[in-house]
Amino acid sequence: MWQIYALAFLMIAGSLVAVHTKYLLSAVISLAVVGLGLCVVFLYLQAPDCAITQIVVEVIALIILIRATGVERDLLEIKGRREVFALVTVILFIIVFAVFAFSALTHLPEFGYPVMRVAEEYVVKGLRETGAANLVTAVLLDFRAYDTLGEATVLFTAILGSIIVLREIGRKKK
Repeated sequence: MWQIYALAFLMIAGSLVAVHTKYLLSAVISLAVVGLGLCVVFLYLQAPDCAITQIVVEVIALIILIRATGVERDLLEIKGRREVFALVTVILFIIVFAVFAFSALTHLPEFGYPVMRVAEEYVVKGLRETGAANLVTAVLLDFRAYDTLGEATVLFTAILGSIIVLREIGRKKK
């Protein structure tokens, strides 16, 4: 469980950097850290469909936001000790992310393991327990409501993050 708390701390730190930085590209990259952390949290919670939704939204949003920020304007040259610090920080982040991702992926069922055992229960008990004539609606809104809420939260968070980063009001001056 400590892994989820560590990832939550990383996501909070990334959010704070995104809000308080004066460089738009730094804010976009910080939001990418938050999104990738959320993807790994979904894997830890054994919701791979939410994780896939999150990573797709994250990659598309990252490409659009980096393109929208105009990367050429924000590039700063890093030299000397700051270059070494930046390189060490990036390598450390990649190692930590890889360890968390590997740990989360080892908790998923093995390839070929019959994951669809629950589908029979949905078909048998769907109409009787939910009263919904449409089985898809019964599954989405009754049996897997938290999962659907998670996917909607991913989309809402991506939209909200994009709006916050691209806003003009409150942006710090250079």
